[in-house]
Amino acid sequence: MSELAKRILFAVPAAILFIYLTWIGGWYFKIFVILIGYFIQQEVMRLMDGAGQPTDQYFPYTIGLWVMLYPVLPYVFEIGLSIFLLFVAVQTFRDNEDSISQLSSSFFAGLYAPLGLLSLMLIRDTGSNETGFVLTIATMLMIWGGDVFAYFGGKNFGKNKLAPTISPNKTWEGFFFGYLGCFVGLLIALKTIPIETALTLTLALPLVLLVGTFGPFGDLIESKIKRKAGVKDSSNLLPGHGGFFDRFDAVILAAPAVYVYIKLIQDFDYVTF
Repeated sequence: MSELAKRILFAVPAAILFIYLTWIGGWYFKIFVILIGYFIQQEVMRLMDGAGQPTDQYFPYTIGLWVMLYPVLPYVFEIGLSIFLLFVAVQTFRDNEDSISQLSSSFFAGLYAPLGLLSLMLIRDTGSNETGFVLTIATMLMIWGGDVFAYFGGKNFGKNKLAPTISPNKTWEGFFFGYLGCFVGLLIALKTIPIETALTLTLALPLVLLVGTFGPFGDLIESKIKRKAGVKDSSNLLPGHGGFFDRFDAVILAAPAVYVYIKLIQDFDYVTF
């Protein structure tokens, strides 16, 4: 079976499951996203170790779970402080040569993906159930559209390397085609989903720039880590797609950008959800 066939056979049911759980929302969606976060953290920790920046074996998961449950935990700040104090105390009394580097690498592994996935959950919780669904699907369609258009745009028209030392196959032409893909994804979400929201196409246009910029940045960050670790994929858990980090690398930075924009236009009374 070809790699393309594997990708399609996995992607179609996975997309259906994602859309279904996004529609249901609530804890079904949250648990699904938290599980994705767990696998991404596992892959990030393995990559960091391969890159010569090993992490603590347990605290990144604890930090990540705290981040992703931040909106619903009681005494959330106090819990966070306790995790921080315990982690620093444990690292203080470790005498291995990696104990200092583990401080920074463990915080990165604990915060990076969970913050992005927390943002995705906050987007889903915006406004009514229907509004949150549309905003979440719009975010994902912009990311997926940007990826697809960037790939084919770069493949057919790419000449100028975007970041040759990090990801040699990425080009500026593909990068700009990604903006077009984001616009198409946004258009599909707002015009084909039979749900009315207060978010107009005009008001949503800045999201194209945000997702089209920060999505590829997330991709490049992962490529940088993988290159340092000397691997092609973050894992082989997803047939034809590599690992969870490979599939959600763009979401990790694009979702926070979308959430910040949505929050700002609400707070400045441009829209009410």
